Amino acid sequence: MNLIQFFDRNGERAVAAVDNGVARVVIGATSVYDLAMSALSGQGGLAAIVAEHGLGETVDRDAILAEGRMLAPISHPDPAHLYVTGTGLTHLGSAATRDAMHTANTGTTETGLTDTMKMFRMGLEGGKPTDGQKGVQPEWFYKGNGYSVVNPGHPIPSPGFALDAGEEPEIAGIYLIDHNGQPRRLGFALANEFSDHVTERVNYLYLAHSKLRACSFGPELRVGDLPAHIEGMSRIKRDGQVIWEKPFLSGEDNMSHTIANLEYHHFKYELFRNPGDVHIHMFGTATLSFADGIKTEPNDIFEIEETQFGAALRNLIRQENEHPVIVGNLY
Repeated sequence: MNLIQFFDRNGERAVAAVDNGVARVVIGATSVYDLAMSALSGQGGLAAIVAEHGLGETVDRDAILAEGRMLAPISHPDPAHLYVTGTGLTHLGSAATRDAMHTANTGTTETGLTDTMKMFRMGLEGGKPTDGQKGVQPEWFYKGNGYSVVNPGHPIPSPGFALDAGEEPEIAGIYLIDHNGQPRRLGFALANEFSDHVTERVNYLYLAHSKLRACSFGPELRVGDLPAHIEGMSRIKRDGQVIWEKPFLSGEDNMSHTIANLEYHHFKYELFRNPGDVHIHMFGTATLSFADGIKTEPNDIFEIEETQFGAALRNLIRQENEHPVIVGNLY
């Protein structure tokens, strides 16, 4: 079962369950967040609370997307309580591009390896611990909060100061912190971890700056376990034509870390275990158009699809003007 959030034709929020491409309204539900909070107090989890509500009329998922009525598959009533974070160098093919970017600027370390390759090797050697053990820490970054999230089908803004506007096709884990401060996994979604790779290439210490961008995830929340093998397609369209496309792989069969290890090293921090908070945690990628020399332009369309996650995630690029920042005194 997958879940979507959307505005109905009356402009009211609604939730639908999607099964084999058919979407039916969850009766009386207006928010996946509210459903999940209710599930914390019941038995059987999110799927059980949906069954308790029952399913009503069929809705046209494609029309909802085409008309711009689709919402991200989960949100928080206070966007500041939704965290967007991620990990890098977690996939078996993810090191080559990063290493090439950073070697040119920083050289190699005394061991003959860049910091990128050292981190990647650490993951290969210790990212998949046996049950009950804690593996090596991954690379980690903060991306934003609920104000950073762009709904599926809507434009992703690229700030005026940005040097690049590049997609990163990823899988995101979706979590709610329960009343006891423990993370509860709701499921997974497709994600575009939109980044500035030119800024990152200047110096790997600019990684944090390159990640502070908008992003998008969804349109559907896949309720349940993550498939071990994920093989989707990432593409860019310009003026109605595909200018680049490439498969992307994910799932633990294609990763150097287990999902459990990545989750542990995020949620071990007390800051990320406040009851009621929502976390969107992106697990990394090995596929970038930037690595193939693609320079995106305003109005290009990103398209990320994988049939196990339902409808494709599409967003176009909107170039913004730089906002003037004037710091004034208040003393």
